[in-house]
Amino acid sequence: MTNKKIKVGVVGASGYTGSDLVRLAARHPNIEIKTLTANTHAGKTMGEVFPHLGGLDLPALVTNDEVNWQDLDAVFCGLPHATSQQLISGLPNHLKIIDMSADFRLRDANTYAQWYGHTHAAPELQKEAVYGLSEHYRDQIAGARLVACPGCYPTAALMLLLPVVNAGAVDAEDLIIDAKSGVSGAGRSLKQNMLFCEAGEGMSSYAVGSHRHAPEIEQELSLVAGRPVTINFTPHLVPMSRCEYLSVYARLSNGMSARDIRELLIERYADEPFVRVLPEATPPATQHIRGSNTALISIFEDRIPGRVIMFATLDNLVKGSAGQAVQNFNLMYGIEETTGLEQVALFP
Repeated sequence: MTNKKIKVGVVGASGYTGSDLVRLAARHPNIEIKTLTANTHAGKTMGEVFPHLGGLDLPALVTNDEVNWQDLDAVFCGLPHATSQQLISGLPNHLKIIDMSADFRLRDANTYAQWYGHTHAAPELQKEAVYGLSEHYRDQIAGARLVACPGCYPTAALMLLLPVVNAGAVDAEDLIIDAKSGVSGAGRSLKQNMLFCEAGEGMSSYAVGSHRHAPEIEQELSLVAGRPVTINFTPHLVPMSRCEYLSVYARLSNGMSARDIRELLIERYADEPFVRVLPEATPPATQHIRGSNTALISIFEDRIPGRVIMFATLDNLVKGSAGQAVQNFNLMYGIEETTGLEQVALFP
């Protein structure tokens, strides 16, 4: 455990994940925020861009080119994919980097090119990056220089599915993931379908059969299954600002029951501060995790014999992004894992 202040920069601080990172880091006892970047808002204060952060003592926003990276110990990167890899590849080797973009999540360069439409600009770093699913890669994260934080959907899906697929408790060839997310998952840039009149009072699917989080989920499930796994994954947009909700349908294997699945997950996460398996017959709700770094899991027996229905919910901007990034930062520096993440969910 370190008591010293670690000098940190937040790149892309004007996005939703960047601002939530600043919100969490500002009260972290071991973090000193030295630099905040936002190329389009350079010269402004953080309070001008996000008034809810106006009362904090924060540096003004600058461009990436204005940063003296030698003055920093660690960098949180909240840039869009493709932009992130270009910046990170030019950073000095002494920096620890926690990347919240998609650029280093996929281990295979060809898979990245297939799903993101261009060749990876830093394949050597892609090999070095550790996948930052905190509860499942804790030891590797602790010794990493570059951590790739998982996407929000993969965080929820893998928290639920990795233990049961690893145990052979469900058929990995028959996984259906019905996912729903608030509109902040699409970022802060202006998009017509994100306007209130377009997104409010309704629900719609998007990226059907082509969402870039699918290969990320498949990558990790394939590792524990020991063979290629392909999932049925469909995301939906719901009219709320943050949080996401996954309903997962699976076929049971090896004589397992829904109750066995629940007990398996209880045992796996018994000592985890940010993952809770709910009591039987209790579905999770996004209202119970909003603003927190907690993921909730619940298991139900399907009325179709031999099948199970599993649920997971988390805040896409906290456990699904900025909160998990702080959790990984804590692991990288030997800090108590819950530090800076003690916030209880906001309700109502």
